[in-house]
Amino acid sequence: MQTKEEERVNLAYLACPIRHVVAKFGDKWSLIVLYHLHMCDGGVMRFNELRRNMTDCSQKMLSQTLKNLEKNNLVNRKLYPEVPPRVEYSLTDLGKSLMPSLESLIKWAKENFDNVVNE
Repeated sequence: MQTKEEERVNLAYLACPIRHVVAKFGDKWSLIVLYHLHMCDGGVMRFNELRRNMTDCSQKMLSQTLKNLEKNNLVNRKLYPEVPPRVEYSLTDLGKSLMPSLESLIKWAKENFDNVVNE
C-alpha cells in the first residue's frame, strides 16, 4: 500500500507534461522529419523527397512517422485529387512553434557531440 506522499509523487510523475509530449513525437524519425520540413525550400515536401533525405529510414517507418505527426497536429498532409495522386507534407502552426526548441537541441547536440557519443 502506498503512502499519501508516494501517491502524490506518482500522480505528479504521471501528470508531467514533458513525459507526455516526448511520448508523442520524441523518437528519432519524427524529429528528423520535422527538421527536414522546416529546412526545405517552400516548407512543403512530398513523400519521396523526404525519403531521399532520410536514406536510412524505411518507407514503412517514414509512412508511420508521418501518420503519427499528422495525428498529433504537427504535420499537414495535403492530398491532391490527381492521377496519380500527389501528397504534400508541411508543418502546422503547432509544428512551426516547435522549431526554435528543436534548433536549440540541434545546436546543443553539435556542441556536445563528442562528449555524448564517445562516453
